[in-house]
Amino acid sequence: MSKPGTITGWIEKWAEVCPEKTALQYEGKKISYGDFDRQIKSTAAMLDHSLGIRRGDRVAYLGQNHPRMLYLLFACLRVGAIFVPLNWRLTPMEHLHMLTSSGATAFFVEAPYEDQCEKLIEKDLPDCRFVTLGGHKKPGWHGLRHMLRQAHGRNSPLNDNPDDPAVIIFTSGTTGQPKGAVLTRKALEVNAQNSLHMHDMTHDDVILTILPMFHVGGLNIQTTAAFSVGATVLLHRSFDAAQTIAAIQEDHPSLTIILPAHMLPLQSHKDWPQIDLSSLRSVTTGSCVVPDAMTAFWHDRKIPLLQVYGSSETSPIAIHQTAETAFATAASIGFAAKNCDVRIVDEGGQDCDIDQAGEILIKGRNVMAGYWQDEPATKKALQEGWFYTGDIGTCDEQGCYHFVDRKKDMIISGGENIYPAELETVLAAHPDILEASVVGRPDDRWGEVVVAFIVRDAASSITKAEILDWLGDRLGRYKHPRDIHFIDDMPRNEMRKILKDKLRDMA
Repeated sequence: MSKPGTITGWIEKWAEVCPEKTALQYEGKKISYGDFDRQIKSTAAMLDHSLGIRRGDRVAYLGQNHPRMLYLLFACLRVGAIFVPLNWRLTPMEHLHMLTSSGATAFFVEAPYEDQCEKLIEKDLPDCRFVTLGGHKKPGWHGLRHMLRQAHGRNSPLNDNPDDPAVIIFTSGTTGQPKGAVLTRKALEVNAQNSLHMHDMTHDDVILTILPMFHVGGLNIQTTAAFSVGATVLLHRSFDAAQTIAAIQEDHPSLTIILPAHMLPLQSHKDWPQIDLSSLRSVTTGSCVVPDAMTAFWHDRKIPLLQVYGSSETSPIAIHQTAETAFATAASIGFAAKNCDVRIVDEGGQDCDIDQAGEILIKGRNVMAGYWQDEPATKKALQEGWFYTGDIGTCDEQGCYHFVDRKKDMIISGGENIYPAELETVLAAHPDILEASVVGRPDDRWGEVVVAFIVRDAASSITKAEILDWLGDRLGRYKHPRDIHFIDDMPRNEMRKILKDKLRDMA
C-alpha cells in the first residue's frame, strides 16, 4: 500500500473509495478507477518480472495520448523507474538522441511509429529493449501483451521516495538541442497542489485533455492533478477541432486547456457558432503571449480565461491566474503559485523595482532537480535554489506578474531594448493580420534591426507600407520593423510555439 497523499497512492486511494467512478474516458470507452488501478499494477508487474526494470531505470514511450501512456507512467512510479515520454512529431534521429542521452533501458512504441523506429534497433542502443504496443510482435521486439500475460498475478515492489526522479521531460527545443528536465515525485505532487489551487479543482470535475502528454502542459497542468482528487479525464489522442467541439457539446467538461493556436481552427469550424460552452467553469491557456481577442472571446461569455506561466523545468505551474482574478488581471500572467516564490532581477542579480523589467526567477519544490547528465546547463539554470527562466517580466504593486518576452528574443537596436512580444501584440490587433512574429537581424549600423513575419488573412492583400503606416503612432518608430515578410504559416514545435530560430534563419 502506498503512503497516503503520495503520487503512487492517488489511483489506489480512489480505487478503494469509488472503484466504479470513471477515471478516464477515451474514444468512447470508460475506464473506472478500479480498472485504472489494476492496469497500473499489472503494468508494474510486467516492468519488474518481464523486463527486469529496477529503481532508477529509464523507460521511454513514443505515441500519442492513450490510457496505456498513463498506465506506464504510474507503473514506473510504483517500481521506481523514470518515465521518459518522447515527442511523436520528431524524427528517428531526434528520438535516438533522447534515448541515448537518457540511457533508456526499455522503449515502448505505439504501432504507427514502429516502422520508423526499426532503424534505431541497429544503432548504438544495445541495452534498450524495444516493446511493441501493437498486436503483431516484430522480430527483435518484445510484445506488450505477451509480457503482461507472463507477469499475470505477480506483484512488484513499491517505491515511495519523494526525492526520486519521476520523469524526464525533454525541453521543446525552440533553440539548440533539447535537454532533459528531471522532475521528482515531489515536484509532480507539489505541481498538482498548485493546479488544484489554480483551478479550484475537485472530485466532481471533468477535465478535457487535448494537449500532448509528452509535454508538461498536457501531462501536468490538469491531467495528473485530476487523479489526485479523483476527477474524470476525457483523454483525446491529439487536438482535433471537430472532436474538441463534440466533447464540449456531448461530455460537458468543466475544465480544459485551449492554446492561442487552437482558437482559429475552432472558430473556423462550422459547428463552433452553435456550441454550448456553459459546462466550462474556466479555460486555461498559456505557452505564448495570449492575444487580446482570445481573452475577450472567453470573457465576453463570462468564462474566465486563466493564464498560466511556467516551463518544463517548473512542472510547469509557477505563476497563474484564478477564476477570481482573471477578469481584473486580464493583461497579466497572474500571481505566484501557492507553492512558489518568484523574483524579478536585473542583470546584476538584484531585485527589480515595481514595474521594472527583469528576468523571472522561480523557487519551489515543483522546480526540476536538474538537467539529466548535464551539469554545466544545470549550474547555469539553477543558482542558490532559484531557477533562472530566461524570460523577462515585471511585477506591479499588487504582486501581479506580467510577461514581457523571452530574454534571448529581446532585440537591442541602437542601444534601445525592443521586446518582440509588444510589437507582435500590436500587429496581431490589425484586422487583416492572422498572426505576427518578430525577430532581430544583425545590422552593422544598429547592432540589430526588427524583422516581422506576417500571416495575412486569406482575403487580404495588405502591403508592407500599409502595415508600417498603421503602426504609425501606436509604437515608437525605433520599434517598427525594417523588413516585413509575408508567409503562409509559422514554423512551430510540438506545443505550437513559434520556432524563432527558424525565423531568424529566414530573416
